[in-house]
Amino acid sequence: MKTLPIKISDETLRDGEQQVGIFFSYQTKRKLAHLIAQTGVDGLAIMPCVCEQEAELVTSLISEGWDSLINASTMMGKQHIDQAKSYGVKRIILFHAVSDRLLFLRDSHIRFMQELQGKTIDDDIPSQVINRIRQNAIDVIVENLHYATKVAGLKVIFAAEDASRSDFDFLVECIRSCSPYIEHFLLCDTVGVLSPEKSYIWVNDLLQSTTDVPLGVHYHNDMGLGLENTLQSLMAGATLVSGTFCGLGERAGNVALEQVLNGLRVRFGIEVEGIDYNAIAAVTNYIEEMGIRPAPPYSQTAQRHESGIHVNSLFRDPKSYAIFTHNKIDVVFGKWSGVSNFQYLFEKQLQNPQPRKQYEKMRSVIKSLAAEQERYFTANEVLELWKNGIFE
Repeated sequence: MKTLPIKISDETLRDGEQQVGIFFSYQTKRKLAHLIAQTGVDGLAIMPCVCEQEAELVTSLISEGWDSLINASTMMGKQHIDQAKSYGVKRIILFHAVSDRLLFLRDSHIRFMQELQGKTIDDDIPSQVINRIRQNAIDVIVENLHYATKVAGLKVIFAAEDASRSDFDFLVECIRSCSPYIEHFLLCDTVGVLSPEKSYIWVNDLLQSTTDVPLGVHYHNDMGLGLENTLQSLMAGATLVSGTFCGLGERAGNVALEQVLNGLRVRFGIEVEGIDYNAIAAVTNYIEEMGIRPAPPYSQTAQRHESGIHVNSLFRDPKSYAIFTHNKIDVVFGKWSGVSNFQYLFEKQLQNPQPRKQYEKMRSVIKSLAAEQERYFTANEVLELWKNGIFE
């Protein structure tokens, strides 16, 4: 049996919990964290800025001496980087979109230009606008990476959101620009559009076009190809896998880490250095005992969205986080929701706009209720709460 010196970054407590319908209590997350740590993974991703419970979890685990294991998922911005560092972590995962589709939606310089209002990347967008949003993205990414590493003194993994739908040459430029600052450049197939054949060629070509930048992969399972895409990427030279146990995650979930680890073992005769394979079953059994499963690929259930960042993009571009045109987008409300969830409901579905302050109040109330009741709320439940004056 050969060994492979790749890194395993667990996302069960972050991306995994963002699966609609999952709400891990504080004690459940602590239990999962301890079980996952025993498998020998290199990193455990948690997003402490989401709510007080997440921050408390990170602080508690750091106090137990886990500062080198915790990866704090962190938004761009010096204040967010400083906040992550204040919890005592040594490594963060900074993320930023790299596809033209998402960059066009989020670029602060062009977002409010009158001539671009209501448009998506599928419209006739001038090339100078595309070039501008790409350069703006690199400027923001490099500025934050420099601050995180040179000023804050943190180790950084950069997660390139929607990398699989990005322009290849621009992606190469991003990797080269990030190279002085990062441990890994994490290629994200955010909406699960890759195929096994393309995954191998894509990773191989990126490695040939860049130097001395380790590549990692974070693949979603929308088309049921997450596992094979990941294995092919590892065969092509990727050296980090980001995923979840049991394949939990948004829409149809992430690649299942136990499948990656055992797939390498059975199919290729490769074991990953540092992994205790006997400890994996304790994690998967614990999750299975809770009755949790990822939604099936292609299913309507996989088109439910709770994350505020995703709903914000869906509000303006239905193709941003939904690749199947025959499925209807279903927005729900909970711990991970933002103002955009309520905006989507009242403006997109009900054509009954409310003041932004009302949306903010709704978000605050729902987050509190979700934490208190450990669940999410459907659109009908939100409307019932609204009619009953709960948001006043």
